[in-house]
Amino acid sequence: MGKKRKNTRSRYGLQAVTLCISTTLVLVLLGMVVFSVLTAQNLSAYVKENLTVTVMLSDDVSVNQAHRLCRDLYHRPYSHNIDYISKEQAKKEQSAAMGADPSEFLGFNPFVATLEIQMKAAYVNRDSLKWIIPELRKHQEVIDVAYQEDLMDRVNDNLKKINMVLLVLAVLLTCVSFSLISSMVKLDVYSRRFVIHTMKLVGASWGFIRKPFLRNAVWIGVVAAIFACAILSGLGYGLYRYEPSVLLVITWQDVAVVGASVFLFGLVITILCAYFSVNRFLKMTAGQLYKI
Repeated sequence: MGKKRKNTRSRYGLQAVTLCISTTLVLVLLGMVVFSVLTAQNLSAYVKENLTVTVMLSDDVSVNQAHRLCRDLYHRPYSHNIDYISKEQAKKEQSAAMGADPSEFLGFNPFVATLEIQMKAAYVNRDSLKWIIPELRKHQEVIDVAYQEDLMDRVNDNLKKINMVLLVLAVLLTCVSFSLISSMVKLDVYSRRFVIHTMKLVGASWGFIRKPFLRNAVWIGVVAAIFACAILSGLGYGLYRYEPSVLLVITWQDVAVVGASVFLFGLVITILCAYFSVNRFLKMTAGQLYKI
């Protein structure tokens, strides 16, 4: 009798370990999906905020006037960062790029002072630029405004396609993950369906019968989430070691969201699956238990 009980406990323990490992792998997959979606959003904002609008200033604008205009534009809602490039600095940069100084044979500096405006990601679109560009051109110090409209449109279109693909993948993988965890939990509950029926026969309430299964589901969800977070942390560190610049599009807030999502998925999915699986067997009669 003692040996039989020991074998039963060993079998249930092995099932719990198998369920925990399977849940961990699924949570790693879900965590990677959440991480990919967040990273894509950050990358989208990073790319957009590095597209510049060049504001060209007239020759009679002094340095103080340029800095005053720069401060004024910086307080606009669309401004993310503004760099002032003087005529001398522009000449130096272009001379280095061309390998020759144009002013030596022209007799004057052909370059103009400019303001390089990097806008916030939300304003890098055709609709916003329709009112931003005319507003910039109204300033007396400005002679022209240049920006790569086609490039901005291509960037926006490509980023929308990428985000849509990732969103569809996230929904599909979430459904698949829920199905996998549900199947594994159902198998675990299925192996103890006669225990559930025996407890029903001795008068135990449904809540009392569900309680140990739900408690077990909570522990499995928590342990699997801890292991999944550890694996994701290792993968993230490996990505950082391979490409340190990845920190430009990954923040600690994103890491916290991924960790919280893994724990939330781990708890919610295992608890719901255990709850519905136990209820299914609670509704069955003894004859039905032998037929499945």
